Amino acid sequence: MDAAARAGLIARYREGVGEVESAVAAVRALGPDAIDRRPAPDEWSARQVVHHLADSETMSATRIRRLVADEEPVLIQGYDEPVWAARLHYDRPIEGSLALLRAVREATADLLDRMTEADWAKTGTHTESGPYSAERWLEIYAAHAHDHAGQIRRAALA
Repeated sequence: MDAAARAGLIARYREGVGEVESAVAAVRALGPDAIDRRPAPDEWSARQVVHHLADSETMSATRIRRLVADEEPVLIQGYDEPVWAARLHYDRPIEGSLALLRAVREATADLLDRMTEADWAKTGTHTESGPYSAERWLEIYAAHAHDHAGQIRRAALA
């Protein structure tokens, strides 16, 4: 991936939190119950998606830091998202999770801006998906918040 492609993905990564906040605002405009609507019994509500995003963002921030800082990042840990949703009380208020998402994204975007070519070339091993590079990390997380912003909107309209 060249520097221009990375810059575009970093910009998209930065925009992701705004997309989520916009989606949450649209859901709140539908009334107080909209945030907890579920499209289907096995799908997440907008509230649950926001908490997932905060948890995922904290995990992803650790992943990119391990890739850059560790000499030979061997283990990029996966996690069981449905278990986290159940055990981490995804029925709680979302304000803290939105603030966490924003803060972690801002700090990580600042890091991404300063990464060198050597940093971008680093790879590790993900426990679930195998080889895992800094560039692959960027591809995943540049889209992640945008994808879930759409999910937040769809869930509220269910």
